[in-house]
Amino acid sequence: MNIHHLDNKKTALLFFDMLNVYFHGIPEDKQKALKLVVDNAVRLMNGARQAGILIYYAMANHRSDGHSRYMAITDTDMRLHPWPNDDCNPTVHGATEGSWEQKVIEEIAPRPEDYVIPKYRWNTFHQTYFDLALRSRGIDTLIVSGGAVDVGVASTVYAARDLDYNIIVVRDACSNSHEDSMAVFMDTVFPRMARVRTTANVLELIRNSMK
Repeated sequence: MNIHHLDNKKTALLFFDMLNVYFHGIPEDKQKALKLVVDNAVRLMNGARQAGILIYYAMANHRSDGHSRYMAITDTDMRLHPWPNDDCNPTVHGATEGSWEQKVIEEIAPRPEDYVIPKYRWNTFHQTYFDLALRSRGIDTLIVSGGAVDVGVASTVYAARDLDYNIIVVRDACSNSHEDSMAVFMDTVFPRMARVRTTANVLELIRNSMK
């Protein structure tokens, strides 16, 4: 088990929640800040397609009335703002089923041969067919790109670890609204359950596996 080893035939690329609502449905200044993440995701997609690596897309999928979303009591909303008058009242998620907001960004749009995994919680494995779709293709290694790192990416990586997958988290192809927690996960959490690499590092691993 060498940290520089990668078997393209047993590897899949997962784009986590790279949806319009998070990348193109936000203010222009934030879109510019995420351009590098999108550009690196495109590089990963092209490298994966060239090497015959399977590509999976985790896609938040919520009812427009909000009745399928997580509704537990929390201290704050997703932006860490305390609830007004202590009333926990989450709003309907933007990635509602069939909406423009829910669609994967066009820069890395899925092809018919790819897998799109609708999900209802942060963890891509939770009550979806993701694990089956990986194991039926002989996949034991996941390359992960997307956001948010401290939310769904982390939840999915924890689950993948507990299901005995090898994991590579692509640091510069991931996004997070809180830079401090991003650094914590990349520097002190993920290295204990995965390999944390740059896009260039991953593309080199893929190329070496093609030799």
